[in-house]
Amino acid sequence: MSLIRPQIIAAALALTAYSGSAFAGEPALALKRAMLSTGGVGYFEYEATVSGSADLTLAVRRDRVDDVMKSIVVYDDKGGIGTIGLPGREPLRELFHDLPFGPEALESPQALLSALRGAEVKIAGSHEVAGRLVAVTNDEVRLPGDQGTITRHRLSLMTGDGLRQVILEDIDALKLVDAKLQAQLDAALAGVAAQGDRERRTLTLHTTGQGERTVRVAYVVEAPLWKTAYRLTLGGDEAKSGLQGWAVLENLSGEDWRDIDLTVVSGNPVTFRQALYDAYYVTRPEVPVEVLGRVLPKVDEGAVSVQSSRAVAEAADVGRERKFFATRELALSATGGGRPVPAPPPSAPGRFADVAAAESSEATTQVMFHHPGPVSVANGHSLLLPIVNRAVPAERLALYQPGTQPRHPLAAVRLSNDGTTGLPPGILTLYERGADGMVSYVGDARLAAFPAGQNRLLSFAVDQKVTIDRAESEAQTLSRARVVDGILQVVTTDRATTTYTIAGAAHEARRVLIEHPRRSGWDLVPGAAGSPAVEATADAYRLAVKVAAGQTVTLAVTTERPRHERFELVKLSPEQVQLYVGSPEMPAELRQAVVKLGVLRATVAEREQAVNRLESTQEDMEKDQQRLRENLQAVGQGSDIGRRYMTKLSEHEDRVEKLAKDLAEARGAVEAAQNAVTEYVRGLKF
Repeated sequence: MSLIRPQIIAAALALTAYSGSAFAGEPALALKRAMLSTGGVGYFEYEATVSGSADLTLAVRRDRVDDVMKSIVVYDDKGGIGTIGLPGREPLRELFHDLPFGPEALESPQALLSALRGAEVKIAGSHEVAGRLVAVTNDEVRLPGDQGTITRHRLSLMTGDGLRQVILEDIDALKLVDAKLQAQLDAALAGVAAQGDRERRTLTLHTTGQGERTVRVAYVVEAPLWKTAYRLTLGGDEAKSGLQGWAVLENLSGEDWRDIDLTVVSGNPVTFRQALYDAYYVTRPEVPVEVLGRVLPKVDEGAVSVQSSRAVAEAADVGRERKFFATRELALSATGGGRPVPAPPPSAPGRFADVAAAESSEATTQVMFHHPGPVSVANGHSLLLPIVNRAVPAERLALYQPGTQPRHPLAAVRLSNDGTTGLPPGILTLYERGADGMVSYVGDARLAAFPAGQNRLLSFAVDQKVTIDRAESEAQTLSRARVVDGILQVVTTDRATTTYTIAGAAHEARRVLIEHPRRSGWDLVPGAAGSPAVEATADAYRLAVKVAAGQTVTLAVTTERPRHERFELVKLSPEQVQLYVGSPEMPAELRQAVVKLGVLRATVAEREQAVNRLESTQEDMEKDQQRLRENLQAVGQGSDIGRRYMTKLSEHEDRVEKLAKDLAEARGAVEAAQNAVTEYVRGLKF
């Protein structure tokens, strides 16, 4: 028989009582409420009835322990909470760290006895022996009739009479004499049994109080994102259409939900996680030990207390928890305490079947949908939960988006949320009910977050019966000009006009909504579109146009952008002068001033050209002088040709002197012309 089988069985039985929702005889925590958020988390609330001080246990998945440690909260109106304990991330490793043997010693009786070598034991059976363990060796025994061999284990003990040996498989019982060692072995077996479910951890909550009362335990952990799917039935010419919304959710919590209070929340809360279940250590430098010397500590320079900071952080955490649950209670109380089922829409052919839709309530940053009855979902299963069932105002439109379809508008419907709460984003399937009451599918759409009191456009198909053509043109005009301190300040307006030609359906009227692109820095010209119904989105203007059956309508949309430019009048080029003189928007007085400025600038340009010509001539004469000097040096002054070079050089000197005088006069004339321009510009005021 196996030596340690009775202990393993006993430990397993002990674990069975431990690993449930509570110890035997202790109150059990049961899941009562769940709140699933589009922030990717879920709020789960458990309840238990306790009397006096009691310990509550709660099993959670290992991958959720960080979130549980971050967010767990206990509500007890008549009691308190002491501590919350749970096993470490690797409890077996920590357990065997302090034991004289490792986990591999529990794989077999012989492995355990080999690990306990030297321990004092007592053996009961046909031979009662007491002594210390020396060794366990294998003993191959041949079976009778040459049927093979079996392995038996020979146990060697050092007794008072010397070394004794017994066959392990023949003894009835083996007992450890050392009570401490026996306790360590029992703890190891219990730890191994407790690790039967490696993916779960059991929290133990120590509550204090008197009398019988209800204790609630809640936490926020990661949960699958719940989705919204809508159904909209268009009712022909009716002003309202039936809207039905369903929440699609999954139970992946690891436990069945049985008759729980379920709420789904639509919002965008800030959520994060932190590895609180991991153990962290501060890295410390290792210094050598001075065997014959002494260790000299550094002088303490004081420290900053972190107690106040930690207290503030804990208070902030508590405040956030109180705000979260206070928001929930406020939202649930907004229904007046009761939970009435919303009335179904008026009876009509093909209307939605009656459903017990969730009760909606709205907080500051989120919308809550609370199901009026208990909900049960098996672990690993999905659920469709009705959250909306009412009639909403709906208007048929033809929405033209050039970037989506350049030739035809999209069949669309404008929904108005005339309810008291917003609607979460989701996909939407559209149906249409004909005059005979028959319902047909017409398309799908996407609905963005839909606050109360706002409108949303849902596009679900291409309207092939309407054709739209576009033509674009651009122009520039001078809007404003003035002169201040010699600076010409000009405002030029760029205008872009898009003409939409809409050919309507042959037998049906349309209300067409044109989406005209918005460009940064450009503004819509008031009244240019010929329609007072103008809306603006983040990237487009929306202009409504009524198109009767069989008609063609033209819509011109103009946007403009002002450009501000500054020029120094004294530096205006002749080309710029001609540009502004020819502008019909230029004031007459300013045009005359610019004309005169052009004349003065032309005078400056002419005199500068004269200076340029003289400078070019001077440069050529200097080159001739240099050539004559080089020739004279080569032939000498006493020769006939040398005397000729001397005569020419003298004539060049006279001409150079006269050219220098002419150049000085020309430069003076340029300076005078420039001064005239400056004085004229300085006196201009428009």
